[in-house]
Amino acid sequence: MKKSRKISLIILLIILLPIVGTIGYLYVSFNYFSLEDNYEVTQNNLAYFNESYDEARSDFLEQTVLVQKQYANSQYIKVGVPHLTDTDLTIDMLYIPSTDSLIDKIFILSSGVHGVEGYVGSAVQLFFMDNYLTDELLAKTSVLLIHSVNPYGFKYSRRVSENNVDLNRNSDTSEELYAIINEGYPQVYDLINPKGEADVSSMSNRFFFLKAIQRIVESGMPVLRQSILQGQYQYPEGLYFGGQKAEAQITSLIPVIDSLCEPYNTIFAVDLHTGYGARGQLHLFPNPVEDDMRARMNTLFDGFHIDWGDSGDFYTVTGDFVNYIGKINAGKTFIPMAFEYGTMDSQTTIGSLKSIHTMILENQGVQYGYASAEDSVEIKKNLVEMYYPASEAWRSHVIDETKNIFDIALTRFSDSK
Repeated sequence: MKKSRKISLIILLIILLPIVGTIGYLYVSFNYFSLEDNYEVTQNNLAYFNESYDEARSDFLEQTVLVQKQYANSQYIKVGVPHLTDTDLTIDMLYIPSTDSLIDKIFILSSGVHGVEGYVGSAVQLFFMDNYLTDELLAKTSVLLIHSVNPYGFKYSRRVSENNVDLNRNSDTSEELYAIINEGYPQVYDLINPKGEADVSSMSNRFFFLKAIQRIVESGMPVLRQSILQGQYQYPEGLYFGGQKAEAQITSLIPVIDSLCEPYNTIFAVDLHTGYGARGQLHLFPNPVEDDMRARMNTLFDGFHIDWGDSGDFYTVTGDFVNYIGKINAGKTFIPMAFEYGTMDSQTTIGSLKSIHTMILENQGVQYGYASAEDSVEIKKNLVEMYYPASEAWRSHVIDETKNIFDIALTRFSDSK
């Protein structure tokens, strides 16, 4: 009898040890998640980065003044964004027409649609102004820079607007967008929108990965990712809320973009983002498009990998900003692309779970408060780090990655007929 019990105990241990070991490994990987950057640091690259919305806007406006002195026909346009208490939020735009009046194409570079991502987006725009806004480029194309589409989110380090609206799920010329039903979202609602004060050290948060992995096993990662990230229009307090109408700045930009782009038949638009994808890698991330547009994009970015939104590793969204520019300019030749600078290795399971958990805690804190002042500080810090890594190596590499693609894609576009 004793021998039988001993054998049963040994069998039980053999079964349990791998399970306990796996859970322990996942616990450490999830709760002590960290990434290293081994890129070479170029000090000149770091000069483009700022630590606040006000500093970034100030640098953009200083560069704008210099550009206007050099190119007399350039225009500065300011679009105010209404806010209940902050009257100093603006979208700043610089339009530089080609020096050749017969040119019928324009390059548009936008940043800060997801506010906290504006730190990097602004840096890339400053780099562009400093290195690519030349007589040679302007002889072949006009340029429009849109700085900080979501100044509230940039200034207060949130992805979303004051109304908790994700502007990259809110941008459309049709009201039909806001009637879309994301059928998968209710199935993950309880997972990604917990109620109660945000408490980083709670058992539920420490072991969040177990709940998430269970959902992955049940539905599969591609289905789960699409259900969460596509965008939703029914839950104003939830993650990825696209709104129930267009936000003020989205509608305010229509007449400006329409007027500035009116002379041009060909538009190349790049919208700058951070967060998703392999750390340090610049992902080219479009939504699925028609074959003719896809062919133009493939030609422009030949030699670079395009992560098409219809692949298994990525996802499609509704109401994205870069395609909104195309809808404003319907009937023209339009080439859209989202540049996504990866930060969290979110193409991996742990990186993806850590990314969504960071957003869950931040939104939970905004909606329901924080368990302590320490929780508030840690959660907000983690969100900024997710979209704007403090690593100088990462920041420097972002500029190097941008240079590699601008050198080729901008030349191809400006030289195209």
